Amino acid sequence: MKEIRVRFAPSPTGPLHIGGVRTALYNYLFAKKNNGKIILRIEDTDQTRFVPGAEHYIVESLDWCGIRFDESDLVGGAFGPYRQSDRKTMYKQYCDLLLANGNAYYAFDTVEELDAARKDCEQHKKIFIYNSESRKTLRNSLNMSVEEVDSRLKKGEPFVVRFCIPENTEIEMTDLIRGNIKVHSNTLDDKVLFKSDGMPTYHLANIVDDHLMKISHVIRGEEWLPSMPLHILLYKALGWEAPNFAHLPLLLKPDGNGKLSKRDGDRLGFPVFPLQWTDPATGLVSSGYRESGYYPEAFVNMLALLGWNPGTDQELFSMDELIEAFSLERVGKSGAKFDHEKTKWFNHQYLIRKPENELGKEYFEWLSLNKKVSTTVEFATKVAALIKERVNFVHELWNESFFFFEPPVSYDEQVVKKRWKENSAEQMRELTKLLSEMHDFSSEKIDALLHDWMNEKTYSMGAVMNALRLLLVGTSKGPHLAAIMMLLGKQETIKRIEIGIETLK
Repeated sequence: MKEIRVRFAPSPTGPLHIGGVRTALYNYLFAKKNNGKIILRIEDTDQTRFVPGAEHYIVESLDWCGIRFDESDLVGGAFGPYRQSDRKTMYKQYCDLLLANGNAYYAFDTVEELDAARKDCEQHKKIFIYNSESRKTLRNSLNMSVEEVDSRLKKGEPFVVRFCIPENTEIEMTDLIRGNIKVHSNTLDDKVLFKSDGMPTYHLANIVDDHLMKISHVIRGEEWLPSMPLHILLYKALGWEAPNFAHLPLLLKPDGNGKLSKRDGDRLGFPVFPLQWTDPATGLVSSGYRESGYYPEAFVNMLALLGWNPGTDQELFSMDELIEAFSLERVGKSGAKFDHEKTKWFNHQYLIRKPENELGKEYFEWLSLNKKVSTTVEFATKVAALIKERVNFVHELWNESFFFFEPPVSYDEQVVKKRWKENSAEQMRELTKLLSEMHDFSSEKIDALLHDWMNEKTYSMGAVMNALRLLLVGTSKGPHLAAIMMLLGKQETIKRIEIGIETLK
């Protein structure tokens, strides 16, 4: 059986969109499921769109996601180099081969001449395509003698090399996700393969590299589906066997109308990039999932299910479980709507399942860095364990637990007005006496004491508990009161009650 070899081949033209991360993930899952290899190749043939720092950003993003490559410029491999700009000397020979066998031609058309051709088509309500019909009247080697072509080349006239799409041909293709596809050649344009600056375009470099790197499956986004006929024809023209193709469905806006973009994230308040990105040209900062507090495992789990269905009700998958379950047969054809609330749900699931000591350490580090709170890992762990069900992110723990680390300095006026009654101070003084006599200050014992005391005195449970919470927390929020008191400890609990009584009397 032929070795499974796939590649993720991004262009360093900016930050990596989550759609690109999903493409890398599906390639990774497919390769590992089939005991194959995944290659990272940087496709930087278009130097005009190169963005400094983008390549490093791509590598760091994929590493954060846990996507590890078997071959790349960083880890090495037998088919390198893995950056197209380092391979540019090898592309010309394949361009020359296509020229020699009549599958490509030189085009000397100027920008002005092509613009004039487009305008002429517009006047006749047509769309200009440089194809089997229009090329007969344009300035290219198909309409020139060999001598004229040689003369132009020797003079150094600007040119491009275009692929010669065959006329009146039905191109039949198979996509592993979309099935059989037929396209008529007359609807295709003669794409540029090579430019006079010595650089190939994406189409030629992509085909040559995939062949030389022995890529068995090309798994890429739906936006490349229109290029599939050209690529199939290029393989045939070069006498090579084409790989298997699979075109993934689009990631759609939350409302399903159109492809998910950065503007959607800006408008609706969620990231569309894995990591935070600072545009080197403008200094504008775009948010990232990592910096927003997402776990990489949750991010990957969410992405895996955007377009792929495991065929079961299971939603939470480790990377190993995804590898075991993944198949291209269960990747859908239609676009997948992005749901940011569901993304937060995934993070919540991973947060509450984290070992308590790991979550506690994360919260302790967050407290130390962001709030300069003096506490211990042990105490932060107990607090996080108590309230983790209430949050989606580690940084949200603070809003649910700040009162464990700092006593109230003020009391919510609305809560005071509603919950602090005429007899509240007297009741709280009674309670402090009872609490001071307790030896076992556990949550269970506190609950029992409160229950027995309120029953004996026939006090309203709601009135007492709300007033007590106000004094301990400063407002009406927080988890179970006995649990709060146990973590605060007897001394701190009594101290807060006494200060609160004095403040509110």
